Amino acid sequence: MAVNVEQALDYTMQPSMPLLFGGDAALQSERQRNEEALRALLDAFAGDEDPGFPFDVVRELADRNRALCDQIGEEKLRNLNSVALARSLSEADLCRGIAAMQQRPASEVEREVAGDRDALAVAYVSAPVRGVVIGIDIETTGTAPERGYIINMGLELMELAADSKPFAGGERFYGLPEEPYRTTGVPLTRIHGITWDDLEGKTPFRADTEAQAGLLDLMKRYPIMAHNAAFEDSWFRLHLNGYAEARRAGQIAVIDSRDICRRLDGEVAALPRESAPASLENWARRRGTLAQDEKERHLGLADADLMLRTVQAEFSRKNMFSPRA
Repeated sequence: MAVNVEQALDYTMQPSMPLLFGGDAALQSERQRNEEALRALLDAFAGDEDPGFPFDVVRELADRNRALCDQIGEEKLRNLNSVALARSLSEADLCRGIAAMQQRPASEVEREVAGDRDALAVAYVSAPVRGVVIGIDIETTGTAPERGYIINMGLELMELAADSKPFAGGERFYGLPEEPYRTTGVPLTRIHGITWDDLEGKTPFRADTEAQAGLLDLMKRYPIMAHNAAFEDSWFRLHLNGYAEARRAGQIAVIDSRDICRRLDGEVAALPRESAPASLENWARRRGTLAQDEKERHLGLADADLMLRTVQAEFSRKNMFSPRA
């Protein structure tokens, strides 16, 4: 039975009690209740004009669920769908991202697209792009932001111009709870190469409030760009204090470089889907920003840098930049 918002809010106010009996079944049952409540609250915050609750209660419930999932074990949860991970940005978000790069009202782009997602390809090239964007990439312990942790983040800025270079780049590792991860190891090490030695003694992302405040301020100043940006967007909603509220208020614009690839790179449609033609690695190889024998690094700063340079190469091919004054 679906949980409504009132029931979900009542549930968040119940004290979190340690589960001493019942074993794995009890833990899984509690997790399911947490995530049903999370789904109801996330849907209400996204869709209701006045959801009637602050987003803090959603982040706190996600924090509680994350600790519970550590007791269950990541290996028992990795194949379960997430209630908080979006598969793609909405059409409205894509239009706002285009508008941010073209520095014009989002309403103009929305009128041009008029509900036809195929028209997004035209919207991308209908006006020159300019200004500064933040390229950002995160590495995590899984795909579900309500269960896992951000353990690495890299970002840098770049002016949208044919001759610009990324600047002000930085990268940081974030810690994990000692139990169970010192013993079990860091999930997805085979992909990103991050080990316990990289994270030992580091402050967890959720606890680094000073870094969070600086990051949120930067995101309000410049549009953020990520490859498959729905992933970063979903994680920041539950992990970055104030992000969901700023997104709802229209203070943060999100640009998806994977959507740029799919709309502007004519080779994508002709290549087999199983070859992942819109992946950053394959797109970068086609645009010459990654050598044919190189692989994507899967670390924050390296991937953010590769993405920005690949977007720049694609925009140059399409003559999308504003002429220099």
